[in-house]
Amino acid sequence: MANTHRNRLHRVRQRLAEARAGALVVTHLPNVFYLCGFSGSAGALIVEAGRATLFTDGRYTVQAREEAPGMHREITRGPLFAAMGDFLRKRRVRRAGFEPAALSVEQSRELRRTAGSRVRWMALAGVVETLRAVKDAGEIALMRRAARLGSEVMEEILPLLKPGVSELDIAAEIEYSMRKRGASGPAFPTIVASGARAALPHAHPTAKKLRKNELVVLDLGAILRGYCCDLTRTVYLGRAPKKIRRWYEAVRKAQQAAMDRLAAGVAAEEVDGAARRVLEGERLERYFVHSTGHGLGIEVHEEPRLARAQTYRIRAGNVVTIEPGVYFPGAGGIRIEDDVAVFANRIEVLTSAPRDFLEL
Repeated sequence: MANTHRNRLHRVRQRLAEARAGALVVTHLPNVFYLCGFSGSAGALIVEAGRATLFTDGRYTVQAREEAPGMHREITRGPLFAAMGDFLRKRRVRRAGFEPAALSVEQSRELRRTAGSRVRWMALAGVVETLRAVKDAGEIALMRRAARLGSEVMEEILPLLKPGVSELDIAAEIEYSMRKRGASGPAFPTIVASGARAALPHAHPTAKKLRKNELVVLDLGAILRGYCCDLTRTVYLGRAPKKIRRWYEAVRKAQQAAMDRLAAGVAAEEVDGAARRVLEGERLERYFVHSTGHGLGIEVHEEPRLARAQTYRIRAGNVVTIEPGVYFPGAGGIRIEDDVAVFANRIEVLTSAPRDFLEL
């Protein structure tokens, strides 16, 4: 087992000791990957004070051995959760933690039934996610590469934005370009939204064709070696009216204000507030309908959230998006998004695609 995984498991065990739990059942697959390196689509991990055991089925025998060579492994022939419950019973675990957001009612019933009535179950939310929020140097290096890949894709795609090309065609080109550069796939369904549809922050691409004199929002994310990037740019097809130029400049200034406020020790809500104050000054704040950003890593949405009432203090090692936007029903929307790593005394913008307003 790599030293990185040993260190992560050690910190989980410290949390278990604080909770006086004998084991933690890890069922959220991104957390399994973080703790042991296994990337299969069926698996779970039981972490105890003296060992950690990976559970999966026969489809992943070779993959589990290759990706998690230092782990104890249980290749189950029957239901996965029944096997884990039986394991806990045989190990005589008396207090077991579980991830409440990653366990269905049916899975919980199966675990409890096979583990037996002597096990006391404890909901331990966020144990692994809290660790994942702070990236080490190796993780940031991977995310820097993912961000470079995403930025290259964005720059390659921009010349393809022309009247008559469909949103679906552009989305397909984006995802093809990602894979050509080594991405394992998109981090989320690619967003291509044009015209009035650009007012939908999470619009799915459709057969609608791009037209002259409209906004186009492109939001893409790629997964590279298990880590995500997340990048948004907005362009205008044609010569933009003065009001759209003003909207874009306001969003750009809001993003810069948030980046200027982002630093280790600053409350997440202060970063969000910095962006909102700029948009308030431009009388656009009511058109900003989401948070300023979110954590990024193995998943495209992680802790921390850069939003109102979020008192989390930014830490060195956090990687977050900064993505203010404004959305006008019937007219379109504008969003600019970049990925930013936080260090002890500086920040680094990982994404490099140009942020200047583009009229194509």
